[in-house]
Amino acid sequence: MIIAHDLGTTGNKASLHTTDGTLVAAVTTRYGTDFRAGGIAEQDPRAWWRAVCEATAALLSRTGTRPAEVRAVGFSGQMMGAVLLDRQHRPIRPALIWADHRSAEQADRLNAELGPYEMYRLLGHRVHPTYSLSKVMWVRDHEPENFAQVAHVCLAKDYVVHRLTGVLRTDPSDASSTNAYDQRAGDWSQTVLDAARLDRSLFPPLVASATQVGEVRPAIAAEIGLPAGTPVVLGGGDGPLAALGAGIIDPEDGAYTYLGSSSWVSMSASQPLHDPQMRTMTFDHVVPGRYVPTATMQAGGASLEWITGVLRPDPGEQDRFARLLAEAADADTSGLFFLPHLLGERSPHWNSAARGAFVGLSRHHGQAHLTRAVLEGVAFNLATCIQAFREAGHPVTRVDAIGGGAASDLWLQVLADVWGATVRRRTIVEEANSLGAAVTAAVGTGLVDDFRAARDLSTVDREFAPDPDRHGDYARRHAEFRDAYTSLEPWFEREKRARQPLESQPVSRHQPQ
Repeated sequence: MIIAHDLGTTGNKASLHTTDGTLVAAVTTRYGTDFRAGGIAEQDPRAWWRAVCEATAALLSRTGTRPAEVRAVGFSGQMMGAVLLDRQHRPIRPALIWADHRSAEQADRLNAELGPYEMYRLLGHRVHPTYSLSKVMWVRDHEPENFAQVAHVCLAKDYVVHRLTGVLRTDPSDASSTNAYDQRAGDWSQTVLDAARLDRSLFPPLVASATQVGEVRPAIAAEIGLPAGTPVVLGGGDGPLAALGAGIIDPEDGAYTYLGSSSWVSMSASQPLHDPQMRTMTFDHVVPGRYVPTATMQAGGASLEWITGVLRPDPGEQDRFARLLAEAADADTSGLFFLPHLLGERSPHWNSAARGAFVGLSRHHGQAHLTRAVLEGVAFNLATCIQAFREAGHPVTRVDAIGGGAASDLWLQVLADVWGATVRRRTIVEEANSLGAAVTAAVGTGLVDDFRAARDLSTVDREFAPDPDRHGDYARRHAEFRDAYTSLEPWFEREKRARQPLESQPVSRHQPQ
């Protein structure tokens, strides 16, 4: 068996696979996020470790699998965060995760010094407070006592892999999410690190995603519930591994969308894709020699989670998501728009000052209208991203859907109608990331010969074709949606300036022990 862990925003989605990658069972162990005003989004790295231990025990118990049957452990992890460790590899403070965007000032300084388009071509990404580098700079600038203890900076999966093996490494897919990685050279960028005034020694050595970096240490075997010596494969960032789990390996495999807390549209390419308007980004794939051009919005599934919590606040209510969506199916949202920028925005606007908004509210609007407007707002935002790919010569006519949001027939039909593309749900949606991690672990330990084995492990479950009439109406409304953002953008910027005195203050008051 292979165990794969996907360290996401809301929890660890772990799965058990046969040695060819076939999914046997899956569990999710939750952990919390500290969201606060001022752009704060933090998690305790120790909670990730506890979630990995709990999920491992649950998988073995529920399936009757003996620990000795586990031939490899692999990882997928949330990207763009900053885990700050001391010389003993202990967390100095909570991790600043991808959703933390308080480091706008630091990102602006980097852009001013090196130039935004020059950085985009070097990194494959805009410099933005979503990324790891400016977060590290923020800690240095605002928490000097904490920063004085920092000896290592890594990503979520890297921390857990180190707990298992005692080896700290990262891979190109995760490194390409830091704003510190020269994508053409395939190495940390000394130019960028010099501009950030950060030492290269803070960042881990780079190895391929399918590298077996070590084995379960004897000192940790009882805690993790696996025998000492069990092989551990590093894995990669959740975005590229989602692509692998969706069978997106080569350019001819087409596009896919991930509907999780953040949401994106992506594909495989043989070269980085540089959009003249810098609306998209490019990660390194976990597959050597491949890249994954991507357009990611900050709050896709998170917007649906938010509106559900507002309208149906009782977490004990049975099927509250399903009930809201059922009510939204027939709601007429003409003239009502939701701007889904609850956590600032990456693609297509790259504006950390952007905020969520309902535009066009009337007295007759109720929770069904608001819920459907959220579904449509995410679809409209991603439609602008798809437009960027189409303008770059990538005709997006078919999109495979994965992630928790892909379980909703209504949402997938809305996406198809808005985008004018066929949307196909895969048979494995919530476990796509961990499936990619399992295949990577199988490649790294020689259990399978090639990443392309992933294509046969998840198939198309159902297709949603666009309705021509609804697509025509949505095309008109998409233009109005874009106009709503453009009209509010000056207000976003004014509010940002008003918030800056508050957001410049240190806010983290505790340290993990």
